Amino acid sequence: MGCDRNCGLITGAIIGAVLAVFGGILMPVGDMLTEKTIKKEVVLEEGTTAYKNWVKTGTEVYRQFWIFDVQNPQEVAVNSSNIKVKQRGPYTYRVRFLAKENITHDHEDNTVSFIQPNAAIFEPSLSVGTENDTFTVLNLAVAAAPHIYQNAFVQVLLNSLIKKSKSSMFQTRTLRELLWGYKDPFLSLVPYTITTTVGVFFPYNDTADGVYKVFSGKDNISKVAIIDTYKGKRNLSYWPSYCDMINGTDAASFPPFVEKTRILQFFSSDICRSIYAEFGSEIDLKGIPVYRFVLPAKAFASPVENPDNHCFCTEKVISKNCTSYGVLDIGKCKEGKPVYISLPHFLHASPDVSEPIEGLSPNEEEHSTFLDVEPITGFTLQFAKRLQVNILVKPAKKIDALKSLKKNYIVPILWLNETGTIGDEKAEMFKSKVTGKIKLLGLVENILLGVGVVMFVAFMISYCACRSKRSGK
Repeated sequence: MGCDRNCGLITGAIIGAVLAVFGGILMPVGDMLTEKTIKKEVVLEEGTTAYKNWVKTGTEVYRQFWIFDVQNPQEVAVNSSNIKVKQRGPYTYRVRFLAKENITHDHEDNTVSFIQPNAAIFEPSLSVGTENDTFTVLNLAVAAAPHIYQNAFVQVLLNSLIKKSKSSMFQTRTLRELLWGYKDPFLSLVPYTITTTVGVFFPYNDTADGVYKVFSGKDNISKVAIIDTYKGKRNLSYWPSYCDMINGTDAASFPPFVEKTRILQFFSSDICRSIYAEFGSEIDLKGIPVYRFVLPAKAFASPVENPDNHCFCTEKVISKNCTSYGVLDIGKCKEGKPVYISLPHFLHASPDVSEPIEGLSPNEEEHSTFLDVEPITGFTLQFAKRLQVNILVKPAKKIDALKSLKKNYIVPILWLNETGTIGDEKAEMFKSKVTGKIKLLGLVENILLGVGVVMFVAFMISYCACRSKRSGK
């Protein structure tokens, strides 16, 4: 009887040890299977999860606009006063709802080429007004004229056309005109062929972003990234050195198994450059653990602090010999127009940039850009891209509308917030197919390991107690 009992205890201990060992073995095997599955599903080829979401995103993406309505246009034009602005918005459009087109696979170098069609649909229920709401804003054509044409004689000719068209430093435009384009009266009088339609985002509807060429990740999953782009007149090839390098992805996804120490690089055609985000925090997004990566202040730092930005410092006077920060001159990819990009309300900008503008309230929570990335797959499940469009306007002695100015202004026109969040249905599907399975596998591993260890320890204690009792007899 004692022998049978001892045998039973030993057998139980052995079973516990086996379960513990099996649980320990299952852990690396499970991790290996998970890694293999994830690597397969994030490749950009037909049939994968990544490809389905990449061709046409199932997430609704909205672009909200806040317009800076100028409150004292006459004071500025006559007395060179500080510009008082009042933001009005949001005015919301649905964007990025069209599928990618002209998708071409190159199986020799494992790349995919495509274009992204552009379209915007106004969403009245998500807006404070209509597309016919009017705003007092900087006259885009008048402000750009002396910047593009610096010859004094040419400016005299332009001044006569500006006066004849009754144009001034500021103008009143509807939301639709300001964003998507209007026939400018001054440019319409120019006696040679030029584009006479002006708008912050003109042209946009019925155009396409690209052609882009990206690695598919088929041969090396860490190479899921944009490697080339062709944008016609907005091609980046004129910038020297690494200023014309297009690094990273389109921000929709990144190579899987994202670590907090990784710098996520992505390309944005809105600012004509590659940029990056750094880990900020861990958050829970609809039950899915994600890493929030935030665009750091250093991305808009002066070239003195961040040499990567040396290409965006082209005006030594405006930038105070490249020491100003918080704005990037992207005029070279906007056909020479004096366009500057910043974070909304000049967040993280030097005082000299925002000093001539009254009515701004920079706020880190409302005005920063972030990406919420699921670390196992590398998929971006939520994002907020926030940017401000500004126009440089300088005194011009030969142009009456600008001759009274005594200082330079980087005038904010509008700021945008482009957002997208995984829908509830897709979140549940993601949890069941990805995070759910991984959690279940981890749970099974831990249960087997835990039960095995407990059984082994319990039976060994019982066995030792039994032997001690028998020895006492």
